[in-house]
Amino acid sequence: MFNLINLLDTTTNDTSFYALRAISYTLIAFMFVAAIAAIILVLFQPGNSTGIDALGGSSETFFGKNKGKSIEARMKKWTVICLIVLAVLAIALYIVYGLAW
Repeated sequence: MFNLINLLDTTTNDTSFYALRAISYTLIAFMFVAAIAAIILVLFQPGNSTGIDALGGSSETFFGKNKGKSIEARMKKWTVICLIVLAVLAIALYIVYGLAW
């Protein structure tokens, strides 16, 4: 822990300043990629209601039985994964900036 603080201390030398800058830029780049991926996945997901069919009740279909194995289920899973990665990277960036000051 002490070595990490020395690495991120911007008052000691220029090397640690550039290391802090490289770490923060890397985290921000990964956050950008995760955010764009989450936005694209959310935009491609269909809505929960099926329009006028939702008023008359639901009919049992093969697609309804296998909904957990469908493309929509995988897209929801990847959306959750992207958002968790985004949250973890944001916390890591906060920690890096907190150690620098």
